[in-house]
Amino acid sequence: MHSLAPIVLVLLAAVLSVTLCRSLRVPPMLGYLVVGFLAGPGVASLIPEGEETQFLGEIGIVFMMFSIGLEFSLPKLRAMRHLVFGLGLAQVVVTLLLIALVMGWLTGSALSGFAVGGALAMSSTAIVSKLLTERLELNLQHGQLAIGVLLFQDIAVVPLLILLPAFAGGSETLWMDLGLAALKVVVVMALLLFFGQRLVRPWFHLVARQRSGELFMINVLLITLGVAWLTELSGLSLALGAFVGGMLISETEYRYQVEEDIKPFRDILLGFFFVTVGMRLQLSVLFERFGEVALMLGLLLLAKLGIVFVLGRLLRHPPNHSMRAGLALAQGGEFGFVLLALSGNLGLIAESTEQAAIAAILLSMLVAPFMIMYGEVITRRLVKQDWMMQAFSLHHLMVESMGKSDHVLICGYGRSGQALARLLETEDIPFFALDMDPERVREAGEAGDPVVFGDAGKKEVLIAGGLMRAKVVVVTFADTHGALRILHTVQSARPDLPVIVRTVDDSDIDQLRQAGADEVVAEVMEGSLMLASQALMVLGVPLNRVLRRIRSVREERYNLFRGFFRGTSDDAEGLDEALVPRLLSIQACPGAYAIGHPLGALQLEQLGVEVKALRRNSIRRLDFDADFEIAANDVLVVLGTPEQLALAENRILQG
Repeated sequence: MHSLAPIVLVLLAAVLSVTLCRSLRVPPMLGYLVVGFLAGPGVASLIPEGEETQFLGEIGIVFMMFSIGLEFSLPKLRAMRHLVFGLGLAQVVVTLLLIALVMGWLTGSALSGFAVGGALAMSSTAIVSKLLTERLELNLQHGQLAIGVLLFQDIAVVPLLILLPAFAGGSETLWMDLGLAALKVVVVMALLLFFGQRLVRPWFHLVARQRSGELFMINVLLITLGVAWLTELSGLSLALGAFVGGMLISETEYRYQVEEDIKPFRDILLGFFFVTVGMRLQLSVLFERFGEVALMLGLLLLAKLGIVFVLGRLLRHPPNHSMRAGLALAQGGEFGFVLLALSGNLGLIAESTEQAAIAAILLSMLVAPFMIMYGEVITRRLVKQDWMMQAFSLHHLMVESMGKSDHVLICGYGRSGQALARLLETEDIPFFALDMDPERVREAGEAGDPVVFGDAGKKEVLIAGGLMRAKVVVVTFADTHGALRILHTVQSARPDLPVIVRTVDDSDIDQLRQAGADEVVAEVMEGSLMLASQALMVLGVPLNRVLRRIRSVREERYNLFRGFFRGTSDDAEGLDEALVPRLLSIQACPGAYAIGHPLGALQLEQLGVEVKALRRNSIRRLDFDADFEIAANDVLVVLGTPEQLALAENRILQG
């Protein structure tokens, strides 16, 4: 009989470790790795290590690569072909040969050195892509360098899987096998990209017309796993097929909906992948073969970092981006485990060497998140030219903004930022924009817009953009964390400068205003306000009265619109359920504690709850005060967060 106890213990450990990691502001994947180590055969043996658990981990990588594919497009991939088959090819070949020479000399076997070199040449697609995505660095130059190399590594796994058995068996048809493999790669990719592009859009149109969220979700799973399965059948990796599938959907208008739908599957299964990785770590190997593990770890962290940096410079990539790409790639990867397992089964490497290599890869994966998190700091210390490059960028930024005075400093030049800029142009008001998307900056700059590349969250960038001469700062992107960084900088440099911030809903209005925002424009609230104003004018309400109503609602910080009655369709709007205030109707049913008590005696305001209305005998009343006595069957309409509302309901009914 199966017991739920091990599963419950693993889930408890996962929740506690990930909560701790988030509290300490370190990547949650470290928590999953620790959970895997503690729950695996090395310590508690709560999770059996087998093909089933490894397969679930592989599915997590599939969904991660699918998400990355959604960020790409076919034109973008074609533009990256020189990067994929330039830096990517060079990194794999040079790293493999260097490690093969070192390990071959130590083990006395060239084949053993080649096997270990092939495994250590791979980097972790799951770790790098997840962290770059979370840190919004995927579209930056060093992020593109890292992803280009990772894509070639996924392709390079195929010939390595052919070479290792051929070397072990002394195959005489090695070159024929490699030729067939290369032909297979070209044919499969061409078929997927050519026919897939023509089939995906009409297929999604057909499914979407059924207006079924359940059917749409099943279709997303079908495309994700189906394309991955097709590439696996052809001898390619599941991850590569998932990337292609995501890239095909990125060309359609369903991209963003698909991205939202797969998030739960991706995050949970990817977390399980890191758990399965942590299960492989064995403390006995670390102690018994410490020297060999340390050598391989050095080859991963230092040699691979140096190789990527040198190759990046030889291929004329900037030194700071080459260094940060090297830091991102300086670890072992999930495909390394596959190659090591195959090499061990074929007898190419000794079991002790295999275990030492696995331990080195795992340790490098534990270090990798910190190398990516502090990549900018490390680069500044290691690359002397990085300060010069940053100084040059700031100088260029200052030159561009020098002619601006009493201007609007726009932080973020997306759709909202560009709409604001066009309106300012019609009024002949000068503006200057900062944006982190290099492609958008290039295209807008070529069109003559005063926009430059720069992180508005950095004090030196804001000052170079003319903060000290600006008349107002407008944050046009709906990212509370980024807006708070800008507000902190503005408050320290020019506390008198007005700042207008955009946000999605009313959940962060108070926080942003406390941080120094003069105005917070909430999209949901403004949309509701415009909708209501149009309805009032259609109903014949005079325009001046409508304008006064709009003005009063804004002056009251949308207080009239705060809170809503939640429905099942609200999940699709992506609101943070724990933070968004909502309305709740609570009936003082017979026997409720509140009956006979004045409203003030309940002290609901201490819970952060506001009573918006009261209904008695089907009559809605707003004329109540703290002395108003609650009667049986009265309905109180209260406003607060879900947690506050639960406490209020408990107090009204039970005291």
